[in-house]
Amino acid sequence: MHEVPESSADRHELFVQLLNEAHRRLLAYLISLLGNRQDAEDVFQRVSLILWRRFDTFEPGTNFLAWASTVAFYEVRNFQRVAARSRLWFDDELLEKLAAERLPDLEEGDSRREALDQCLEKLDDSGRHLVEEAYFEQGSIAKLAAQLGRAPQTLYNKLNVIRRLLAQCIERRLAGHDIV
Repeated sequence: MHEVPESSADRHELFVQLLNEAHRRLLAYLISLLGNRQDAEDVFQRVSLILWRRFDTFEPGTNFLAWASTVAFYEVRNFQRVAARSRLWFDDELLEKLAAERLPDLEEGDSRREALDQCLEKLDDSGRHLVEEAYFEQGSIAKLAAQLGRAPQTLYNKLNVIRRLLAQCIERRLAGHDIV
């Protein structure tokens, strides 16, 4: 547990540390509520600023991620009220339900990410390259298919098989059944 220090420099350092530790899970939470990474990143920036401004209200010894996700939830509601351009619009009741269902996932996010990393290492080079291009580099499957001289549908089919294998591998690892 972290204590909020008295000095401004130490307080700033602690805030940055806590926000960095929570960044990936908080952004994933926002994406799950907003359905779009760009909007989630925009809201994350606002949430970060609000968290900094209110950091003096953060209770030492409590869960920073829980506090931050509460702020994020209310900022999502605010964002959806003013963003008429949003492709997904959830009413408050549905948004509250989604948020409640996603909160437990925040805590297990690190173990799922570690399991994913380990499962990705098990893929052959071509499978890992396809996943990296499709998800991490946010490349175009059509462009990659053209580079490889293959039909896009072939790559989509391979990607579906890989996703299924990764999901099974992650579930086995989290259940403690995958020892290899």
